[in-house]
Amino acid sequence: MSKTAIIIGATGLTGGILLKNLIADPSYEKIKLFSRSAVKNTSLKIEEYIIDLFKIGEYKDQFVGDEVFCCIGTTSAKTKDKELYRAIDYGIPVTAAKLAIENNIKTFLVISSMGANVSSSIFYNKTKGEMERDVLELNIKNTYILRPSLIGGKRHEFRMGERIAKGLMSFLSPLFLGALKKYKIISPENIVACMQNLVKNEVQQTLFNSDKIVTIANLKTLVAAASTYGDFQTAIAAL
Repeated sequence: MSKTAIIIGATGLTGGILLKNLIADPSYEKIKLFSRSAVKNTSLKIEEYIIDLFKIGEYKDQFVGDEVFCCIGTTSAKTKDKELYRAIDYGIPVTAAKLAIENNIKTFLVISSMGANVSSSIFYNKTKGEMERDVLELNIKNTYILRPSLIGGKRHEFRMGERIAKGLMSFLSPLFLGALKKYKIISPENIVACMQNLVKNEVQQTLFNSDKIVTIANLKTLVAAASTYGDFQTAIAAL
C-alpha cells in the first residue's frame, strides 16, 4: 500500500533522520513536510510547505495523509519566553492532532519528554504533560506518545547546556541499570526506528518511556519476543 506521511519538524535532528528513512521506505509514496524552513533534500516523494507553524491550523486542505509524525520541539534553555515555549511544545502538536481528527487521519505520533506530567511544578514538564493530555483526549485511533530521555546526536545549532548534560549522562550511563535504564541518553535513530515499528504493527499501547523506545526500535528483539508471546501487542507490553 502506498501511504502519505506528514512530518512536522523535518529540519530538526530526529525529524531529519525520520525523513531519510521514510524516503527509503517503499511503502510511502508521498511525504508532506510542514516546516519553517526548507530541507536539503530533493526527493520526488517530498511535498514541502514552508509556513508559520503557529498557523498550521490554516492548512487543513493540505494536511491530508495516512500518518502524522510530530517531531517539533524546543528546550527551556533555547526558548526563555514561556508563552513562546508553550506555543511550540503545546500549541503546534495539539493543533496538528486536531487537524488529524478533522481529516480522518488515524495515526498520530508525537515526541514528548520523559518528565511530562500535567501536575508538575516545572513549567517544561507541565507543558508537555498538558500536551499529552489534550492529544489523548482527541481519541485518534493509533496515538503514540514517545517520552525520550536526553536525545544524543549532533544538532545543527550549538546548545552549551545540552552539550554538558550529554557529556555527564554519557559518563554515568553504565550506572543506569534496571529501573534507571529509562534515564540513559537515547539516540535519535532509536526514536525513529521505534516510530516506524509502531506504525507498521499498529500497537495498542500509547505511552512509551525511553527504555521501551529502545526495545521497540530493535526489530530483532521485537520479532523474537512476538514469537514467544504470540503477537506484537503482547510482546511490547511484556518487554
